Amino acid sequence: MLPECRTTGEHYPIPQFTVEKRDVQEFMEELLGFNEEFRDCFSRSEPRENFLRYMVGQLSELERKSIESIALQVEGGNVRAMQRFITDVVWDEPKMLRKYHILVNEDLGDAQGALIFDETGFPKKGKDSAGVARQYCGNVGKVDNCQVGVFAGYASKHGYALVDKRLFLPDKWFDESYTEKRRKCELPEGLEFKTKPQLAAEMLHGIAQDGLLPFKYVLADTIYGNSEDFLTAVEQYPGVVYFVAVSASTLCWLQPPRTTTKEYRYNNELRFKQSVLESENRSVTLESLAKNINNFYWYRRKVSEGTKGPIEYEFTRKQVIISKSGLPDRCVMLIVKRTISENPTYSFYISNASVSTRLPIFVWLSGMRWPIEQCFEENKMELGMDHYEMRKYAGWNHHMLTCMLSHYFLWHLKIKLGEKSSTYYTIAA
Repeated sequence: MLPECRTTGEHYPIPQFTVEKRDVQEFMEELLGFNEEFRDCFSRSEPRENFLRYMVGQLSELERKSIESIALQVEGGNVRAMQRFITDVVWDEPKMLRKYHILVNEDLGDAQGALIFDETGFPKKGKDSAGVARQYCGNVGKVDNCQVGVFAGYASKHGYALVDKRLFLPDKWFDESYTEKRRKCELPEGLEFKTKPQLAAEMLHGIAQDGLLPFKYVLADTIYGNSEDFLTAVEQYPGVVYFVAVSASTLCWLQPPRTTTKEYRYNNELRFKQSVLESENRSVTLESLAKNINNFYWYRRKVSEGTKGPIEYEFTRKQVIISKSGLPDRCVMLIVKRTISENPTYSFYISNASVSTRLPIFVWLSGMRWPIEQCFEENKMELGMDHYEMRKYAGWNHHMLTCMLSHYFLWHLKIKLGEKSSTYYTIAA
């Protein structure tokens, strides 16, 4: 259960995720209706039936929600048929995603909504699953053998849900030495290496261009905030405000520096090089800037409620020009958060919000990434998001999509029940 102050804020509160236990038959009728929405996304009756069985298993009280345990416990289940359904049967995923976004908009959509991008890891023992490699795994807080998924979350005053996903494939998976692994995992032809920010940008473009989910804010952590690809993608959409974390070593200017352009020849070709005038090349790191801001400009704000009382930080903001390759780049609002202590630690964010945006909005945005973290936690604890054992690329995508749909289905029930809902709801397999 989240503390109340994590679901409230200056701009709008985000409700907590709770569903009241109801009659099983009524629950199943709701689930049957939900599954019917996706009937035309499968070509035959068997996958339609397995789609329902798989979601029943995810929503059940099974301790281990792998394909085998679901197939053995859910009525009518068959292990091999379920395995084929998840890994080999063709799903019309684009159509499923469009239908899903329409449903999410009906329950959660809001013009002030936020898209949140983040990744989560799935530890693996073997080396044959699509995208598996030794890479940073947030679950264990270190480099480990795992798969990593990049996800898009949606949050509004009505609730939150995961709305898209991509499996991150490390660059070595595209080496010639991995040809056989790519074949066994059935990676699609023409698939190319993309960084996590590029995958996030791809999802952002898809959601924005479909126009099915309204949003105003885009939030992400440092790996995305430091990415030119990601920021450029967000800036293509007028009226969208990003609020992203950046590293302390990022260089900036408080005033736009003057630049000069010099001509030079390379292989008898005339070229031009722009540079900052030496007298004005006084860019500083964000950390250095923050440490020199007078206490007058810092504001103490409560951001959470801990076991020992309120958790508070100090915030300030300044307009700065970010340095890119030694040259002035984008002009942004810099928001700095620091701990209240003798030797404070600092967190840095940039935003394309207007200069007139009030500090409380930035304070609220600084705590708005928690919904996607809750999505990961709830999906893993309640729906078996990390219980899968399939190795193929399609299998990973199908499993994650059903997790997203099952999680949203519970939100739909909560919204229907209104104030009556109070606890998680699961069904017997």
